[in-house]
Amino acid sequence: MKYWGYLAAKLLAVAAVAYAGAVAIVFFWPVSGPFALVTERPFARDLPYTFAMLAWFLICLGGLYLAVVDTRYRCRTCLRRLRMPINTGSWSHVIFGPSKMEYICPYGHGTLKVPELQITGPHPPDWEVHDDIWKELSSKS
Repeated sequence: MKYWGYLAAKLLAVAAVAYAGAVAIVFFWPVSGPFALVTERPFARDLPYTFAMLAWFLICLGGLYLAVVDTRYRCRTCLRRLRMPINTGSWSHVIFGPSKMEYICPYGHGTLKVPELQITGPHPPDWEVHDDIWKELSSKS
């Protein structure tokens, strides 16, 4: 639940910044023409304003993408960044052992397996939860 709450908080922060930027563009944009009404939006009539809003939209879309990708590569338990990427599988054995990138939580909570080759469509990354790694290590000795 903490993982999804963190994602919701990041998306809310991106939405707040996007809204504040759009309001700032509308507020600080100069009114064009001597008879222009202040209440009118110059979106379809003023080309520089339209391009400014388009650029701001693309910047906000990039922020949204970065928020989702950053959350995807975090541990589902402790929200730390996943580390130690290891390439598994083989590019020459695509059918039986496709190439994957595995990331691990530094505290041993789990691993994330991300397929590198997606021939049949997008495959979601596979999160595998591990038991307490220190219990496993101490029980063997």
